Amino acid sequence: MKGIVVKSTGSWYSVNAENGINYKCRIAGKIKLDDLKLTNPIAVGDEVTIELEKEDADAFRAIIRAISPRKNYVVRQSPRKKHQLHFLASNVDQVMIIVTIKEPNLKIGFIDRFLIMTEPYSIPAIIVFNKSDINNQEDMDMYHHLHEVYTKIGYKVMLTSSVNRTGIDEIRSLLTDKTTLISGQSGVGKSTLVNAIEPNLNLRTEEISDFSGKGQHTTTFAEMFQLSFGGAIIDTPGIKTLAFSHLEVKDISHNFKEFFALSDQCKFANCTHRNEPKCAIKNAVVQGYISELRYQNYLNLCEEVEDQNYWERHSDV
Repeated sequence: MKGIVVKSTGSWYSVNAENGINYKCRIAGKIKLDDLKLTNPIAVGDEVTIELEKEDADAFRAIIRAISPRKNYVVRQSPRKKHQLHFLASNVDQVMIIVTIKEPNLKIGFIDRFLIMTEPYSIPAIIVFNKSDINNQEDMDMYHHLHEVYTKIGYKVMLTSSVNRTGIDEIRSLLTDKTTLISGQSGVGKSTLVNAIEPNLNLRTEEISDFSGKGQHTTTFAEMFQLSFGGAIIDTPGIKTLAFSHLEVKDISHNFKEFFALSDQCKFANCTHRNEPKCAIKNAVVQGYISELRYQNYLNLCEEVEDQNYWERHSDV
């Protein structure tokens, strides 16, 4: 019997089966043994084949026997096991990245780090700047600058507030009849915003920590929720940091979409857009066609990846 994974807690999975019943499932041993280097071989959004457990026929328990091919997925480096990857979700139509200018303060490279995870499958991304009701003029100037940077290269950028309902109707329209992964920095008001969009969900929320000024985790695992107006969202835990030791510099450059579009104009086919002569990307930055902010974030990511890979290679020396 087929079904969709709607909740993942690490050891058990909730699967909505085609017969309309939700089953609590565990993974068959042979799936666990696959050499996937993943902390969670099954993600919310996966279509799976399940087999009911005879001894628990009345308890709605089942075993996941197979995973159907995925059309896409979003994966990050595991925050606890740097040599493994962690699935955030699979088979999504789009992602919605929630950030704030302040409370908590925007980590300027966070958006580009997140987009590195969605670009390999060209998953459409909506960048949402939440808590607009607390922004002052300086904050709004930053928003307008970032709006220009990201809309110029093809991303949808929005301003929202669950307090005065700025952008709520537009978000509902964007979510309708689509499966959307919703993620973002810890403490950006993701759950509060989702509750404003779909009050029936009543997701748990918490305030920013007064002591640290940072966000607190309110979502502890990924879960899919159906929307009353059509479509579904996959809510994920707030993200504090994103690292990419599993990537190479070429992976970074290929997934900055405006860089990749111009890369065939570079003198060298393997140009990393840093120190090479006659680089089309560096020239585009100088001429203002490519954002200096995006380019600096790119350089930072390349340096970080190279440093991590260096220490990986020399850790046993």
